[in-house]
Amino acid sequence: IVIGTWSTLALIAALAMLIMIPFALDEVIAMGQFLLWARRQGKPLIRTFFQGDAIAAGGEDTSDAMASPSTFWADAKKGLTLPWTLTASIVIGVLLMLTRVLFGTERGMANSDHVVGALVITVAIIATAEVARVLRLINVAFGAWLVAAPFLLDGVGHLGAVASVVAGIALVGLSFPRGKRSAEHYAGWDKYVI
Repeated sequence: IVIGTWSTLALIAALAMLIMIPFALDEVIAMGQFLLWARRQGKPLIRTFFQGDAIAAGGEDTSDAMASPSTFWADAKKGLTLPWTLTASIVIGVLLMLTRVLFGTERGMANSDHVVGALVITVAIIATAEVARVLRLINVAFGAWLVAAPFLLDGVGHLGAVASVVAGIALVGLSFPRGKRSAEHYAGWDKYVI
């Protein structure tokens, strides 16, 4: 934003890192649940975190998720879904990052659109993980900002202002539906998949 443009290579690198986050979130939640269980059992939290532990009724997982690319992909995408509402939110985020080109926004409004667009994409991609689906509601705040921004910032024409308000209203509406759930369950975390 400081130099008035984005680095394509930096955006590609950021997207590559961002896409990895939803694939790991269910494991982070599982680790947190295990550490909470261990702490409630009176086990030392730090030792359990660094050395691990076992559950008395646990069993060994002998499945080989690396047997073939299709088996690997099926195992990796467990707990990930891409509802159309999140897809549409990602598209809105991409369009926001292009408002300088599409609608001629400049200065404060262009900078706002770029930052909000990147944040909308980030939230929507992370929310593809069912354990983080509730994060999609953050986009409600971004949508509200998009509605207000044309009236508060400079550098926006009539078409850009209308586009911002329409994008904001659409983003708010797209943020409320949860979307279809997979068959996966996350123990005590299921109640947070809203």
